[in-house]
Amino acid sequence: MRLMVVGSLHLDVLLHAPHLPALDETVAGSTVDYVFGGKGGNQALAAARLGASVSFAGRAGSDSFGDILRETLRSSRIDVSQMQRDTGPSGMSAAIVDSNGDYGAVIVSAANLEIEPDPIRLPDDTALVLLQNEVPESVNLAMARKARAQGAKVWLNAAPARALSKKLGELVDLIIVNRVEESALTEISTPAEILTTLGPEGVEYCGTRYPGHKVKVISTHGAGDTFVGALATRVTFGDDIQSAIPFAQGAAALHISTPREKRPDNSAAKIASFLAQCSQQ
Repeated sequence: MRLMVVGSLHLDVLLHAPHLPALDETVAGSTVDYVFGGKGGNQALAAARLGASVSFAGRAGSDSFGDILRETLRSSRIDVSQMQRDTGPSGMSAAIVDSNGDYGAVIVSAANLEIEPDPIRLPDDTALVLLQNEVPESVNLAMARKARAQGAKVWLNAAPARALSKKLGELVDLIIVNRVEESALTEISTPAEILTTLGPEGVEYCGTRYPGHKVKVISTHGAGDTFVGALATRVTFGDDIQSAIPFAQGAAALHISTPREKRPDNSAAKIASFLAQCSQQ
C-alpha cells in the first residue's frame, strides 16, 4: 500500500556554532551545510529510504533551491508527478545547531503557502495520507476530505503548533505532537488518537509510555520527522501503531546519533540490529 505525503519543502541552511546566540549577540560558527528539509519532504524521504511506496505533493519555486528539492525527491524513488512549481522562491529555513546537538530555526514558507489542493489526486492504492502544519490549514482540510472519500487514513503531524479547527479535527485518525504542540489541541474535541513525542523521554500513546533510547547525540535536527516517516512506513506495511512505535523510535535514535552524511545508510536492517542490541542491554 502507498503513503501519500502532502506538505512542505524547505532547503535548510544549517549553521554549526558553540551555542545559540542571545539577543544582540553574534556567535562565530564553524561550518555551514545546505540540507534538504521541510517537514513534508523530510517525512517522505525518511519513509522512502525505509522501503515505503511514497507519493509526494507540494510546491517548490523556480529557483535553484527548488531544483535541489525536486531532484532529491526524484533520486529517492518518490513519485513527484503531482509536485507544483511556483514562479516565486522556494521555502527555506536557517537553523543553528549547538555543541550539544540542539538547535533553533527560522523558516520562510514562500511557495509552501501557495499549494493548490484541488488538482492533487490520491493514487488508488493510498492507505495513509500524512499532513503537517507547515502548509495552510485549507490544504490539509481539502486533502483530509479526499482521503476520507477514498477510504485512506489521515495522520496530522500538528507541527508547528497552531489551533486545530473542528472541521479538520473530525477528519484525522492520528495526531502526532510534541509536548509544546499538544497544548494547542486543548480547545477542541477531536475523535483522533494522540501520540505525543517526549524527546529523550520517549513517546506516549493511548496511555502507554514507550521509553526513549540513550544514544550519543550528534544533532536532533530532523529527528521528529524521521520518527513520523518511519512510523508511517511500518503502518503502511501492515503493523499497528503500537507495534510500529519501537521501530520508529529506533529510526529516530539512529538519526540523531549518526553523522549527517551517513544517515541515508540507516536502513530497516540497521534499525532492527540497533533495537536488538538495545534489548540485550
